Amino acid sequence: MAASRFHNLVPINAVAAEDGGGSNSSLSSTSSAAAATTTVDYEDSALDAGYRLPPQEIRDIVDAPPLPALSFSPQRDKILFLKRRSLPPLAELAKPEEKLAGIRIDGNCNTRSRMSFYTGIGIHQLLDDGTLGPEKEVHGLPDGAKLNFVTWSNDGRHLSFSVRVDEDNSSSKLRIWVAEVETGKARPLFQPPDIYLNAVFDNFVWVDNSSLLVCTIPLSRGDLPKKPLVPSGPKIQSNEQQNVVQVRTFQDLLKDEYDEDLFEYYATTQLVLASLDGTVKPIGPPAIYTSIDPSPDQKYILITSIHRPYSFIVPCGRFPKKVDMWTADGKFVRELCDLPLAEDIPIAFNSVRKGMRSISWRADKPSTLYWAETQDGGDAKIEVSPRDIVYTQPAEPPEGEQPRILHKLDLRYGGISWCDDSLALVYESWYKTRRIRTWVICPGSEDVNPRILFDRSSEDAYSDPGSPMLRRTSAGTYVIAKVKKENDEGTYVLLNGSGATPNGNIPFLDLFDINTSSKERIWESEKEKYYESVVALMSDENEGDLDINQLKILTSKESKTENTQYYIQSWPDKKACQITNFPHPYPQLASLQKEMVRYERKDGVQLTATLYLPPGYDPARDGPLPCLVWSYPGEFKSKEAAGQVRGSPNEFAGIGPTSALLWLARRFAILSGPTIPIIGEGDEEANDRYVEQLVASAEAAVEEVIRRGVAHPNKIAVGGHSYGAFMTANLLAHAPHLFCCGVARSGAYNRTLTPFGFQNEDRTLWEATTTYVEMSPFMSANKIKKPILLIHGEEDNNPGTLTMQSDRFFNALKGHGALSRLVILPFESHGYVSRESIMHVLWETDRWLQKYCVLNTSNTNAELDACKDDVSKGTTDSESKAVGATGGGVLELTDLEHYRFHSLQ
Repeated sequence: MAASRFHNLVPINAVAAEDGGGSNSSLSSTSSAAAATTTVDYEDSALDAGYRLPPQEIRDIVDAPPLPALSFSPQRDKILFLKRRSLPPLAELAKPEEKLAGIRIDGNCNTRSRMSFYTGIGIHQLLDDGTLGPEKEVHGLPDGAKLNFVTWSNDGRHLSFSVRVDEDNSSSKLRIWVAEVETGKARPLFQPPDIYLNAVFDNFVWVDNSSLLVCTIPLSRGDLPKKPLVPSGPKIQSNEQQNVVQVRTFQDLLKDEYDEDLFEYYATTQLVLASLDGTVKPIGPPAIYTSIDPSPDQKYILITSIHRPYSFIVPCGRFPKKVDMWTADGKFVRELCDLPLAEDIPIAFNSVRKGMRSISWRADKPSTLYWAETQDGGDAKIEVSPRDIVYTQPAEPPEGEQPRILHKLDLRYGGISWCDDSLALVYESWYKTRRIRTWVICPGSEDVNPRILFDRSSEDAYSDPGSPMLRRTSAGTYVIAKVKKENDEGTYVLLNGSGATPNGNIPFLDLFDINTSSKERIWESEKEKYYESVVALMSDENEGDLDINQLKILTSKESKTENTQYYIQSWPDKKACQITNFPHPYPQLASLQKEMVRYERKDGVQLTATLYLPPGYDPARDGPLPCLVWSYPGEFKSKEAAGQVRGSPNEFAGIGPTSALLWLARRFAILSGPTIPIIGEGDEEANDRYVEQLVASAEAAVEEVIRRGVAHPNKIAVGGHSYGAFMTANLLAHAPHLFCCGVARSGAYNRTLTPFGFQNEDRTLWEATTTYVEMSPFMSANKIKKPILLIHGEEDNNPGTLTMQSDRFFNALKGHGALSRLVILPFESHGYVSRESIMHVLWETDRWLQKYCVLNTSNTNAELDACKDDVSKGTTDSESKAVGATGGGVLELTDLEHYRFHSLQ
């Protein structure tokens, strides 16, 4: 379930803390005189200190009240509406935080810093006719309560959640509350007022319907460690054993012994078993517990913890890890594993930690464990068969009984969907080849041989058969839903697919026979106007196989101009009942124009993009518009896969606080997400021809919007976030004839600063020196002559995109007289959160686009001709791209103020 698709629907049984047609009068075309006046106004304040606000038409969209999140009860008879607030103030980000072991901790709350929260909970009964009953507010909460980790009990009678109130150091800590669903009355779980939640790692979990296991701050913790004025000695790291240790550019790592003590202070937890009747029982010793996982029968608990020795070069996920099994009342049963520090995991994709991993309970059994173990030492470069083995074992096996081999895999293990003793699906994949396989196994019988159900390329969206739908068990676990048909003995499951086609995604639900692989399409999204998707099963409250004639599903429905609403569809008549009626979040753009466009790169690769045009715009009447191209490159192993269409022309245009679509309100054409495929077929590495393919894709996109008459050839800007910012800088360096200016947010521009791989590149700088250098726009800073706006969060913690990247890139640009501006956002990380920062980013971006795109007077056609002339005269490719790249007056140096959002590294 893609985040962009169901942004306001949360998991059916639990809600974790969050990390992510009207009047068009405000959208009338801007005259040249008005634009000039706007630019003058911008220039009057461009050097002033302080945060700025974008134009009102952008502010109105960003400040629109957010829609609630939804959560369904285990019995599917009630729905929670979880209330949310608008953008937080910068003061919340400015609170002190500790950067330790790759995570950031709010010391006052003793949780991860920068947590979002809910402001209230409304409970609705789902009536028999599919409509919602009146809202019942959860009440009894303190004023200003901030709620997180909302979770249902298995019987659906209670809710648990954390509550904090930002007043002082004590009351800002998280307390556990419970609420009766029937009455909505809430109360603290713990009667002693000094028991607080420790949510640095795990938080709490229902053990049964009347008790929770809670991670608490130890009462005996003592005072915060004091940093010594004088260190005990130098900071020393040694590799005298000559180990090969290659790690990516992790941030916020431990630096010294004081950091180790501080990390231990905040992360150490005392587990407490708390009953709804007020009984409190500490269990186990204090430790850094990272995961607590009760068995389905509620008899055992898997307890994962980390311990010393810690590391100064890798985050806490690679620290020594111990997994134990306890009884539900806290008695130690046995140790499953104690894995050593993992600093030496190779950087090659599909490399993993040695030893037991992915230890979990079988969802279809009371208390049976399963896990995977690598056979290649965790190194993806080692050829071995099998590569992974999946094992299973009872919680308390007879003495001397060894784990049973469940399945052997030649690719990397990727998880299991359980059903029962006769059916489970095992997944494996390999990134280098993009191969992904699904196996059918019979867990209860060693006499039935496993067989391959699907064997395909993960890049081939058109061949995706969908994923099995899961039903909820009485134990609160999820297993594959088996479906029965009248007078039919087949083994049927439901496959829910996105339905990628050359005409866009058409989601579907197939009734699939596991034994024969025959399938029947029982539901499909409407193709013409709407985009619909299956979200969850709603008829799984009873045990056993589901009757096809009693099937009930939750679906979403939207169109280009109608925002997402949710429906319940029931078989056999497939009648749909609408259960939500959310208002349009930005009615001023309700009649925007959206089209999925297709075009071709010069090497024959088929490309797609989504073209958005302002409400009421007519190209024949209004002429070409200024255009913003916003994208993010992707890597592929084949031209065929790169050319496949993804997404739907009928999806609703969701506009986030920093979305490029905001400039529809400023009468821009927006080319959103044009595919920028970087293809490496066979043994070829995609990045070895990165610049060539990047430029070719951009050229094709620009030619398409010009051909359609919607974009003015002299007024096309390019922008992107993270790897999209990297793309933007490279395009301004290597394709100056295409764009009049660029906006680059939170990018990395010098790949020699990420020497052990970046994005999807897993060769090191020393293995692919030329590739690293040629891909780095920092190395081509002397070629960038078009205006470029750099924006970066001062506290960026994303691997690779250190704030220093933008700082040094700006200095390189300034050193060559480039028209550039650097904006560093205090307290912001890789994605921007606070209202002040976001509004200022929008002000900066709008100013840049108005001045260097809307008012651009350079002659793009002349630049293109100059480039072609230089090539024909024998000028080198890199030289020709720099010739005539600026046009009217943009070589001047604008040295404005020098202040100090998605990479996959």
